[in-house]
Amino acid sequence: MCYGQTKVELFGHNSKRYVWRKNNTAHHPKNTIPTVNHGGGSIMLWGCFPSAGTGALVRVEGIMNSSKYQAILIQYLQVSIRKLKMKFTFQHDNDPKHTSKSTKAWLHQISVLEWPSQSPDLNPIEHLWGDLKRALHRRCPRNLTDLEHFCKEEWENIAMPRYAMLIDSYPKRLSAVIKSKGASTKY
Repeated sequence: MCYGQTKVELFGHNSKRYVWRKNNTAHHPKNTIPTVNHGGGSIMLWGCFPSAGTGALVRVEGIMNSSKYQAILIQYLQVSIRKLKMKFTFQHDNDPKHTSKSTKAWLHQISVLEWPSQSPDLNPIEHLWGDLKRALHRRCPRNLTDLEHFCKEEWENIAMPRYAMLIDSYPKRLSAVIKSKGASTKY
């Protein structure tokens, strides 16, 4: 099972945009992209998924620390595991909230994949976050309520083969990192 957290900005989708325009019209309003101070707001999400489908996706209120992280794991990770009736190995990076003494104590009953410090981020959920952000920004949310609602809808709409493909690619990702001795890979 893969899990992770991401920040989603209301108007902050960072992608290149191209505009076809006539010469000397670069600054006409129809050829510019408006900006919003401070991105218009954002929400923090925590989500998880196995190859079998969608796990939980929840909005994180405030700053996530180790106690909030553990509360999310208790409430949503365990619900996802029961819902999907599966065995799993838990993967997380070396973020301080993941490696705190209290988090390690809470995780003692769960099989956790060891992860070296200063390692590349190979968590397949990063690809799902990209899919989610592209899908929801096509919907043009107007406010943070819309943003959260669209995130949950789009999370549920991610196709099942996408989950399986990301999970199935994991051994190749790990092998590529080992082969490159931790240097960059195509993943």
